[in-house]
Amino acid sequence: MLIWFVVLYLLFSVGIGVYASRRVHNSRDFVVAGRHLPFPIVMATVFATWFGAETVLGISATFVKEGMSGIVADPFGASMCLIIAGLFFAPLLYRMNLLTIGDYYRQRYNRVVELIMTICIMISYLGWVSAQVTALGLVFNMVSGGAIEQTTGMYIGTAIVLGYTMFGGMWSVALLDFVQMTVIMAGMLLIAVLISGEVGGVGNVVSHAQAAGKLQFFPQGGYETWLPFIGAGITMMLGSIPQQDVFQRMTSAKDEKTAVRGSVAGGMLYFVFAFVPIFLAYSATLIDPKVFGDLIETDSQMVLPNLILNHTPQVAQVFFFGALLSAIMSTASATLLAPSVMFTENILKHFALRHMSDQQMLRTMRIIVLTFGGVVLWFALHSNASIFEMVENAYKVTLVAAFVPLAFGLYWKRANTQGALVSIVLGVVSWVSMELFPLSEIWPPQLVGLMFSVFGMLLGSLLPDMLGKYGHEHPHHHPHHQTD
Repeated sequence: MLIWFVVLYLLFSVGIGVYASRRVHNSRDFVVAGRHLPFPIVMATVFATWFGAETVLGISATFVKEGMSGIVADPFGASMCLIIAGLFFAPLLYRMNLLTIGDYYRQRYNRVVELIMTICIMISYLGWVSAQVTALGLVFNMVSGGAIEQTTGMYIGTAIVLGYTMFGGMWSVALLDFVQMTVIMAGMLLIAVLISGEVGGVGNVVSHAQAAGKLQFFPQGGYETWLPFIGAGITMMLGSIPQQDVFQRMTSAKDEKTAVRGSVAGGMLYFVFAFVPIFLAYSATLIDPKVFGDLIETDSQMVLPNLILNHTPQVAQVFFFGALLSAIMSTASATLLAPSVMFTENILKHFALRHMSDQQMLRTMRIIVLTFGGVVLWFALHSNASIFEMVENAYKVTLVAAFVPLAFGLYWKRANTQGALVSIVLGVVSWVSMELFPLSEIWPPQLVGLMFSVFGMLLGSLLPDMLGKYGHEHPHHHPHHQTD
């Protein structure tokens, strides 16, 4: 029964994607939906992109194990990211009228910075999309009662998402996000109501979590507990601002005001709704402490699906797995589209296909979406990390390499190309060396990378001026010194 509902829902999704593809006439329509999206759709697409497998399965499992302080990265860091991006980055980036975030690095600095950033941002997507693909496999395996192997499920899921993303681009992603957000919210709320009846209401669950010390948000102790906490929060909060999918959602809005409001509203909505799966997973431990207690130790991602399959009526199961598939598919389609578009626009266009017509560019983007889908599937099939880990690691690259050149470029006039390059090199090198040879357990490598990245930006941008001044003050050292 359940599997047929899921199949119908998937067919419906593909139908919407195909319908949306009729609105795609050029590469601009494909990438930023022709910049026509109204507020409700911008809000929905911001919300749905982030509300993925890790929100439903990853965060909830992490909370049950580690409590509130374990989920500082997501939803706390993640929703803050969308609010900060909406308030401080959306207005400035929207005005520039760009196709990709890579274009920004080229306009503000140069081709080299554009190329390095594009590669860094593309790499950061691998883990993120792979997490969604892994989760799709998991869902197909569960709703079919084990009849579909997880790997087979991964192939099926990837094929469906690729189908509608390849044809409809941002239009189909945005329209589907709107539908999927509605399904997610309705499904999650329905199940929350059902489950809270079984555990004696929301208040009871909250007071139980409080008593178990799960609601302790700030770490207890000195800097040795604070540094990892700050590192985890900042990774997602700042590391995901220079991401193509966040950029794409802001710049697809019909005007600047909509871009700002849509991002901020989507971020707030995400924060509120991320607590529904957390509530459900924690309720599970009250309903059957023995079974779910063992699950948390062995495979915590399965707590929520098991709760739904064993403790709720069929209707709720249809809604939950519909909502879960929606969440995963909306995130997967967005994260497949973003790197593919960047690769076409910021790498291929400059190096291989300089004189592409717009129609050729559109065709190329579709081919790249397909290729990237294949790479991601391969990566997901060969990766052993949990869904939450895959996602959390995805942002470290962009945090240490891309955030500082973006923020300083927008807000500091003296930021220049040398500064950007030194910032990238110092950020990445210090981060990688800390990952390989941790000097201490306390310092998160990505936090060290971020600090070096800021230092590099200041050093690279200011040093030439300082040296120039030095040259002017001591002209006898440079008899042939010419001022710019």
